[in-house]
Amino acid sequence: MTTVLKFGGSSVATVEQIQSIANYLKSRAAEGEKLVVVVSAMGKMTDSLIAQAQAITDRPERRELDRLLAIGEEQTISLLSIALNSLGVKALSQTGAQAGISTMGLHTKSKIKQIDGNLLRQKLETYDVVIVAGFQGVNELGDVTTLGRGGSDTTAVALAAVLDKRCEIYTDVDGVYTADPRIHAAAQPIPHISYDEMMEMSALGSKVMEMRSVELGKKYGVHIFVGKTLESKRGTWIMEATETMEQKAVTSVSVTKNVLTVSIKHVPQTNAAVADIFELLSNRHVNIDMISQTTFDSDIFLSFSCPLDEEEFLDEALKDIMDRFTTVKVDRHNQHAKLSVVGIGMRDATGVASKLFAIFRAENIPFYQVTTSEISISYTIAQADIERTVAAIANAFEL
Repeated sequence: MTTVLKFGGSSVATVEQIQSIANYLKSRAAEGEKLVVVVSAMGKMTDSLIAQAQAITDRPERRELDRLLAIGEEQTISLLSIALNSLGVKALSQTGAQAGISTMGLHTKSKIKQIDGNLLRQKLETYDVVIVAGFQGVNELGDVTTLGRGGSDTTAVALAAVLDKRCEIYTDVDGVYTADPRIHAAAQPIPHISYDEMMEMSALGSKVMEMRSVELGKKYGVHIFVGKTLESKRGTWIMEATETMEQKAVTSVSVTKNVLTVSIKHVPQTNAAVADIFELLSNRHVNIDMISQTTFDSDIFLSFSCPLDEEEFLDEALKDIMDRFTTVKVDRHNQHAKLSVVGIGMRDATGVASKLFAIFRAENIPFYQVTTSEISISYTIAQADIERTVAAIANAFEL
């Protein structure tokens, strides 16, 4: 049986931490487990590499940036392999390309196209532990690409999907909570959560797991454990929903900080104009999130949000839009956040929206956009209002 384990950047931030993980892996390998270990870059190494590139230019060429960023994970796999071998454990380090991870799409935000699981199986016939660089793969041109935010989680779950569907994610938090404990200190741990809820939470701001990795887990039936590195087994299992999970209408509240909200006024009142605007945004690869549209007289007013770190793509798209539609006026705000209430029980529960709006009224908290899905309700609020809004909702729903 092969288990895939993933250790994040904070878990491998120092050589001493890497040595501690090596000792832990040695104890598991001694019990006969075959291990594939996915690691991130050490600590803030990725941020440091980006800063070095931006010291040269504000907009480094993305192919070269991928080549640079891949260095971070490759440093970690080498050090961990050295540590394991020094302990007498047969270990081998592998880049994403060596592990058979093929990617497609844009540099710095690629997606996994396929994985040749036979390559790892062959290595595991000789080695007890194979350490794979997370966050990276290789495209059809043979270029190194990176997978974007949370890419190492995606790497780990994707590898588990082609092996024995067992994945353990170790990080600096001991599982999934009803709210971010850094925002709401009274947040409670969640022992089991459904794939759908975790995907929704990830999409709506939770930093514990990257949404693509949970989606892969659901698609291929990978049970995912999330826990704190080298501590107790307390953590969260992500799996199919159970009847018990569905009894509670609201499971958690998630927050996405650093959100850009954009309003486009005086759009011509035609379906073609709206379609053209979103086509121009898509052409520039802007990741649109919340969308609202209002029609007044002969004008359309569009609003949407996107991540602040996509501002470069947004600038290009807005220029295209204003060149195409000379009458439009654009307003943008970058001090917003998205707050989302999530729960698989919302599918059958009534009154959740009413209760939430009552909370905003009672606490005198303004909101600027509202969107819903089958299991969530999301609001755009000012970043300054995050803590008191989360506290009010957590108290009202006993989270």
